[in-house]
Amino acid sequence: MLKREDRNFTRKRRHLRVRKKVAGTAERPRLSVFRSSRHIYAQVIADETGETLAAASTMDPEIKGLLKADSTKRDAAGIVGEVLGRRAQSKGVTQVVFDRGGYLYHGRVAALAEGARKSGLVF
Repeated sequence: MLKREDRNFTRKRRHLRVRKKVAGTAERPRLSVFRSSRHIYAQVIADETGETLAAASTMDPEIKGLLKADSTKRDAAGIVGEVLGRRAQSKGVTQVVFDRGGYLYHGRVAALAEGARKSGLVF
């Protein structure tokens, strides 16, 4: 149990270190990722106003309908990225700044980013 707390603490420290430099503007909002053990959540945020422009997660009914019974968490992350990209483009967002949330750019986080790029977001 102690190792998990230490791991999350160091992730939060890494995230704060990244957030010092990464901020979303109205023209180029921030695509923020949160990953739990079962689900992945992503949102496009305009930090100047504190407004969430678009959001998607594996909890959304639309995304649950797109998942197959044998889908992996990585497949689900890719679908979340694609849906988020479509939702962001419907709001007029084409370019974003990627905030990996202190996680390594690997596995589910990378799959979400590739899905978002596939749907047309540029970062």
